[in-house]
Amino acid sequence: MRNPIGRRQFLTAAVGAGLTILRPGTTRAGNSPNDKLNLAIIGVGGRGQANLKGVKARPGAGLVQTDLTGVRGENIAALCDVDEVALGKAAKEFPGARLYTDWRRCLDQKDLDAVVCSTTDHTHAFINIWAMNRGLGVYCEKPLANSVEEARLVRETYLKNKGKLATQMGTQMHASDNFRRIVELVRRGIIGTPKEVRVWCGRRPEAGSYLPEVGPPPPTLHWDLWIGPSPHHPYNPGYLGGCLKWNRFWDFGSGQIGDMGSHMLDLAHWALDLGLPTACVAKGSDPNPDTCPQWLTAEWEHPANDWRPAVKVFWYDGGKKPGMPSKIFYQARESDDIGDGIHGAELKDPLFKGLLFAGDQGWMLADYNLRVILPKDDRSNLTYYSAPKPNELIPSSPGHHEEWIQACKAGGTTGSNFDYAGKLIEHNLLALVAYRAGQKLEWDAANLKATNCPEAERFVRRKYRDGWTLNG
Repeated sequence: MRNPIGRRQFLTAAVGAGLTILRPGTTRAGNSPNDKLNLAIIGVGGRGQANLKGVKARPGAGLVQTDLTGVRGENIAALCDVDEVALGKAAKEFPGARLYTDWRRCLDQKDLDAVVCSTTDHTHAFINIWAMNRGLGVYCEKPLANSVEEARLVRETYLKNKGKLATQMGTQMHASDNFRRIVELVRRGIIGTPKEVRVWCGRRPEAGSYLPEVGPPPPTLHWDLWIGPSPHHPYNPGYLGGCLKWNRFWDFGSGQIGDMGSHMLDLAHWALDLGLPTACVAKGSDPNPDTCPQWLTAEWEHPANDWRPAVKVFWYDGGKKPGMPSKIFYQARESDDIGDGIHGAELKDPLFKGLLFAGDQGWMLADYNLRVILPKDDRSNLTYYSAPKPNELIPSSPGHHEEWIQACKAGGTTGSNFDYAGKLIEHNLLALVAYRAGQKLEWDAANLKATNCPEAERFVRRKYRDGWTLNG
């Protein structure tokens, strides 16, 4: 293994963790952290409700509640949803907000500082790009986009505005202390030289076809706006009711690698300091023109960087899982505290979701709240491991939403900014391109092209309905 993580790599990791580096104020809210942001909440049901709580809307914005102790937050200046019932419920809590059913009209409101996007996946890239083009900061639920090209354009739009606005993708576990400790351990050499990481999630979506028409939509639901830029499909309530309803369809989502892959592969990207891959191959259930694969396995190749050699990343979903060293399960069950304060837990065999980092001197098994270290030999053989000093620990996050709020007000960056998150989502969605193309892709990331597979081009991009512009 090359040298363990040094000062420069630590700073890179810290910035990726959401360590705010203050610069002069960059938003219309001004320089003071006490200033309130004027926020637009686009998508007010489901994740929209959770994100409303995350930005801590204060009573001054019209929040109706009886106990105001400790309430602080931002001004909710606009609410937008294609469902007028959900919009009406939110409006009762925020009577001072302007109301919209079309997010394009919402973004034209002149007093906005930033946007929280909690819509369906197929509109994420549009809202992200349109908002940034108008100088607005963006907090967006994962994934940022629904195609490789969309992820690239979201990232490029952010980079054009870097230093002028703040962005954050909603991978909330990125803000956890457990993720920070895992990043430190891997980069410090706790498993020796990293070789690969295997990542999995046990969810298995249904197959099938686009749903049949069942009659007109309710008069309170703006179905054409729900469809948005995607090809038209007739109304069917089976598309509604959460991401597991609609994200299995190609026109509306990207399956489990788009959904849970955003969370699980996030930790692999951060810990191994990954960028864009040079190759990708994927296999899955029989291709279906309507729905994403019920199960998928994928492999990406990543080049060496200045602290580690080339590595491979593997993904499994829909019930597929990697082989697991028996030593991990044996020792993890012996104790809930596995040496040197390294946290263990009672493990299920096999875990429903997780990551297995492999190095030349051991393994690390990880999940949201789990990290189990198993050296191949005695711990003294971990030649390259050096525990970080207190001043070299990646700082704790003030909270995933709070990182973004602080960056909007005072400048700086966030852990899942659209540069980092754009690369992550582009990486993940490339697996679906390889799956649909049916062969290994030699990936020219600079030109967004598979050099050995011209037929992959049609899966890199999406087609949109007339009247919808991605870069608007």
